[in-house]
Amino acid sequence: MAYSTADARRDMLEAVADAIEDLARALAALGAAYELLDEHTGDELEGALFGPVQVAYGRARRTHTDFAARHDLPGQTFTMPEPGAPSTGLKGYVEGATAAVTSADATLATLQDSMMPIEVGDAELRAGLAEVRELVADVPQRARAMARMFGR
Repeated sequence: MAYSTADARRDMLEAVADAIEDLARALAALGAAYELLDEHTGDELEGALFGPVQVAYGRARRTHTDFAARHDLPGQTFTMPEPGAPSTGLKGYVEGATAAVTSADATLATLQDSMMPIEVGDAELRAGLAEVRELVADVPQRARAMARMFGR
């Protein structure tokens, strides 16, 4: 059975949606972590982690929506998940966010490596994927540094 361009585009949208859901989980966890911090440390978390993930989430959603519209594919509505159990505490929220960002990045890397964005995608999709990955590239390292600070 042949694999059509339309099928490949739907598969790409699904992969981008999976990454968006991971980024939403990271945002929810970082938001919960922020609530547990004093104002100064919360501002540090916002600048180092929440801000880049929030921008990446927005860019990923725009990439998904625009690609779907350009190719007459159905869009998707994304919702913010619950941040997880409060018993995980500050460090648990940050670690959960790190895992979610790492998963999103891996999903997008796999998509890029598949060559589908070149074969059946378009320049705007490729640029959007690259931008999202660039925005979150340093987040895991920054999160680990912050988590060490919280362990004190």
